[in-house]
Amino acid sequence: MTQVIDAAAPLWFYDFVSPFSYLLLEQHNKWPSVPFGLVPVSVAALYEHWAQRAAHEVPPKRVFVYRHALFRAEQLGIPFKMPPVHPFDSTKPLLLAAALEADLASVCAMFRFIWREGRDPSTPDGFADLCSHLGVPHGERLIEHEETKARLRRNIDDALVLDVFGVPTFRLHRQIFWGEDALPMMLYCARSPGWLESPEVRRISTLPKAPPAS
Repeated sequence: MTQVIDAAAPLWFYDFVSPFSYLLLEQHNKWPSVPFGLVPVSVAALYEHWAQRAAHEVPPKRVFVYRHALFRAEQLGIPFKMPPVHPFDSTKPLLLAAALEADLASVCAMFRFIWREGRDPSTPDGFADLCSHLGVPHGERLIEHEETKARLRRNIDDALVLDVFGVPTFRLHRQIFWGEDALPMMLYCARSPGWLESPEVRRISTLPKAPPAS
């Protein structure tokens, strides 16, 4: 039986297709010193559920996002090389991470294969090389197990129940912090969780929508 995510635990949701997930993981030394559960999810499935358009579907936004990722990498001093195509199908590496219940070192190695070496893990050769890089024999067979597929589906379902709408996303103290640039906010709230219960935060969190124009 696939285990349900512990909603009370610190969690980090990621997808290998996301350059910002890579950049945030490379800043792991800045994260709070608590054990985060690393949860692979399909960002495409999250977008579908929340009826969001992916950045690559808006041509000028796609260009900006790629430039911003490169800019952030250069500003942070993180090695960065885009894979040959983007978006690529991240299903295979996500399934592999789910099958392995991949720890920090393995997830980091997978991200670096894609975003440092600039490799596409969705191709047969790329995925075979990724498995070899991780020392995982028979990776193709491993990701075909129904239990592996069920685990990834469960991750996505649990993420949606927890209101996760994109990646990378931290969940800490039962609150959502989305995006690489939300790291300072998450760190502040880790130190001062009462801020989220302050009057102004509570007010803006429940603002009504204006009625549609007639």
